[in-house]
Amino acid sequence: MITRRSFLKASLAAAGLFRWAPSALAKAAQPGTRISFDVPAGACDCHVHIFGDPLRFPFSPARTYTPESASVDELRAMHQALHLDRVVIVQPSVYGTDNACTLDALGQLGPSARAVAVIDAGTPVALLDEMEAAGVRGIRLNMTQAGVTDPAAAGRRFQAGLELIKGRNWHIQIYTQLAIIEAISELVMASPVPVVFDHFGGAVAADGLDQPGFSTLLDLVRSGKAYVKISGAADLVSTQAPGYADVAPFARALVAANPQRILWGTNWPHPDTRKHPSHLAAGILPLLQTDDGQIFNLLPDWVPDAAVRRMILVENPAKLYGF
Repeated sequence: MITRRSFLKASLAAAGLFRWAPSALAKAAQPGTRISFDVPAGACDCHVHIFGDPLRFPFSPARTYTPESASVDELRAMHQALHLDRVVIVQPSVYGTDNACTLDALGQLGPSARAVAVIDAGTPVALLDEMEAAGVRGIRLNMTQAGVTDPAAAGRRFQAGLELIKGRNWHIQIYTQLAIIEAISELVMASPVPVVFDHFGGAVAADGLDQPGFSTLLDLVRSGKAYVKISGAADLVSTQAPGYADVAPFARALVAANPQRILWGTNWPHPDTRKHPSHLAAGILPLLQTDDGQIFNLLPDWVPDAAVRRMILVENPAKLYGF
C-alpha cells in the first residue's frame, strides 16, 4: 500500500532531495526543559521559520541549504511549552521571494501572528497589499545567506529595500555581520523606517565585546534607530554549550544600551544554515535539536528585572509588529 509518507519520500528522492538526511519527515525540536520563570501574557517569539510540504511549497533553486519540514502544529506545541502567545514568522532564504508558505502559516495562526517577507522589485503592489492585510509588517534582507560581504553592495541593498517599502508602515530586518552593520551605520541612522538586526547583529561570542562593529551596534540601539533580536544564541552565536555563558555579556550590553529596542526570538526550528561544501544544496540537512526551554530560561539571567523582560517580550513586539 502506498502511503502519503512513502509517496512523499519517493518524490523527494526523485527530485534529489533525499541525499543527506535519512528522513525528510523528522520532527522539529521541542523544548526538553520546563520554563522556570513567569512568562508575561502576550509574550512574543519574534523569530521563527516554517518549512512546509515541499510538494506544496517548493524551495528556490538558488537556495544554499535544504531543511527538513517544520509545521505550524509543531510550532504551536513548542510555544505552548514556552508559554508564548504571539509569534513573528520570518521568511527563510530557501523560498526566495515566494512567500506562500509564510502566508499560509499566517492564515493558520490568525491574529496572534505577524510576518516578515522577502520581496524584490518584481513583487506586484497588489500582492504587497495582500501581504500587509495578512499580517506582514516588514521585509528581510538576508545578506548572510546571499554572501554579501562588500559594504557598498550592502548599502545598495539597503537603499533598494527602503524603496520597495516606501509609503508602508513596515520595517527592514537585516541578517548580516557586524562589519556590514558598521559600514552601513550612517544609512541606518538616516533610515525613515525602523531597522531590525537578527541574531545579536551577527556577533561571535568567542570574539568578545570589543570585537569590531559591536560598539557601533550598541550606538545604533542606544540611539533608538535600530532594534536587535537576542536570538539564535545556541545556533549562531555561542560556542559554550550547554550553558551558553559567553552570550550573556552581549545580551546584557544590548539591553543596557536601550531595552526599548530589544526583541527576543527562538530561531525555531533551528535550520542548519552552515556551509557544507561536501553536500549539494539539494541534500537535506537535519534541523538542529536545540532545547528552546533551556535557552528561554537564560532570559532572567540576561534580564533580571521582570518589568524589562515584559518590555522585551510583550511591549516592544506589540509596538513594532502592531499586535
